[in-house]
Amino acid sequence: MVTEGLGFEVKLPVAYDAAVEQVTAALKAEGFGVLTTIDVAATLKTKIGADFRPYVILGACNPHLAHRALQRSADVGLMLPCNVTVEADPTGGSIVRIANPDLMLGVGDLARDAELKGVAAEARARLERVAAALRAAS
Repeated sequence: MVTEGLGFEVKLPVAYDAAVEQVTAALKAEGFGVLTTIDVAATLKTKIGADFRPYVILGACNPHLAHRALQRSADVGLMLPCNVTVEADPTGGSIVRIANPDLMLGVGDLARDAELKGVAAEARARLERVAAALRAAS
């Protein structure tokens, strides 16, 4: 379960690879592209020889929202892209976690900018629809 406020979680009754495909498609439907894909299991195996369950970090970005936010403050770039994780659930299926944009833009001076709060709210609404679409498909 995701720590309160940090993000939201969806459990899918599908295998890991299918879950990654479903998540990518759901993100695309809400205007997010996947800019980065970090295969955590492969990276840990290569770098330190450690075995880890299938786990990927997808760096998702909605270019229109990113553009609006970056026009307000270059510091926003430190919080981008929105991270979405997909992992194989040891009990079966997969677990998806989506970072909460309110939290990402809710620190320091960024938290006091009304325009950025609006961008974060729109991003959160879109990502909540991603989570809802994943739940509905499962």
